[in-house]
Amino acid sequence: MTGFTQETRSRPPLKEQGGGEACLVFVEGEQLLGLRVPLAEEILLGRDPGCAVCLYADDVSRQHARIVPDGAGHLVVDLGSTNGTWVNGHQVHTHRLRSGDRIRMGVFVARYVGAGDAEGRQLAALAEASRRDTLTSLPNRRAFEEELAREVARVGRSHAPLAVAILDVDRFKSVNDEHGHAAGDEVLRAVAARVGGALRAGDLLARFGGEEFALLWPGADLANAAEIAERVRASIADGPMNAGGRSLWITASLGCAAWSGEETTAALLARADARLYEAKRAGRNRVVW
Repeated sequence: MTGFTQETRSRPPLKEQGGGEACLVFVEGEQLLGLRVPLAEEILLGRDPGCAVCLYADDVSRQHARIVPDGAGHLVVDLGSTNGTWVNGHQVHTHRLRSGDRIRMGVFVARYVGAGDAEGRQLAALAEASRRDTLTSLPNRRAFEEELAREVARVGRSHAPLAVAILDVDRFKSVNDEHGHAAGDEVLRAVAARVGGALRAGDLLARFGGEEFALLWPGADLANAAEIAERVRASIADGPMNAGGRSLWITASLGCAAWSGEETTAALLARADARLYEAKRAGRNRVVW
């Protein structure tokens, strides 16, 4: 997969590479705000979906700049971009980065965090925390929607299949009402663990909010998505979950949708959500696709 899409399990979209390693942290540009990009290897930035970090804005060139390892540090190299690459307010062609440097490419600004920079590591940790659900340690809704946008841009030219699902824990309100919110939290963590165990490497699982989760399946058409979703549903229903000292039988409903090749990401998610509600109306504990 292109870019920084990672295995699902309990990980955020960007894999941890070690607390002291150099990275970029995006501090301006709503689309990528808070994104942490490890710099273990050369990184290409630009508007083209093939770039490791895609910057979707009209004032960014298709291949705008590179971050290149150089000795103990890194260079930023402009690739002949239309609007230029700027470091700390000065336009550059090739520039050796120092920790704290602010790199501007169009509307996006990334701060360079050098290896061993304690203040920078704190910034990187805060950036990652902004994209992670604190209860389940999964990516949050914002991180999921950004990753979905990147995947849609990536597959737009190749017409490769891409599918999503929205999962809702059935009758979750009754868990909270009858057993307390602490038990409800345990159920959500257990659901996240079971779903993660049923997915493939490269799939993305995120907590969408409340008792809802979202799943992204690159390379899956609708039939593939339905098959994986059924495996997910069965894994949740396969035995009781321990919550608040009680064994609770939990089920979930899922709605799946495959990207049409033309629609917006919002429209794609809305179709998955509509099918989720069909599953609810049909009796719950099922997949509709």
